[in-house]
Amino acid sequence: MQLTRYTDYTLRTLIYLGTKDGIHTISEIANAYGISRNHLVKVVHNLGKLGYIETLRGKTGGIRLAKPPEEINLGVVAREVEPTLDVVECFSAESNQCPIAPVCGLKGILHEATDAFFAVLENYRLSDILKPRNELLLLLGMEN
Repeated sequence: MQLTRYTDYTLRTLIYLGTKDGIHTISEIANAYGISRNHLVKVVHNLGKLGYIETLRGKTGGIRLAKPPEEINLGVVAREVEPTLDVVECFSAESNQCPIAPVCGLKGILHEATDAFFAVLENYRLSDILKPRNELLLLLGMEN
């Protein structure tokens, strides 16, 4: 199972915002992770629509978490932002070209594995992965 870069950036954004209270900018997050600001703009827009972050406009604007880290479930976030959970072609009725799909035993196993993957993620909240706070602050270039 591989999550998309979009989901990776989504989770990284939440980690950054959860590491230190306050208002942060997209550029600040992009610089901390060495990733594209343009990609993060899309991520932040979606996180705002989903209610995970607040966007504040204006000269002193930026973004911050809209909920406490204890209320942000990693599995729920991943399911909400993954464009498709089709691990293999046969998961998609629209694009499936596999001739053995109707009788393939692998499809059921991969569905089970995907469900197990997300079940594990659903056992964790954002707060669970913010525990090495001082180390995160240091690695992300944030002041203590």
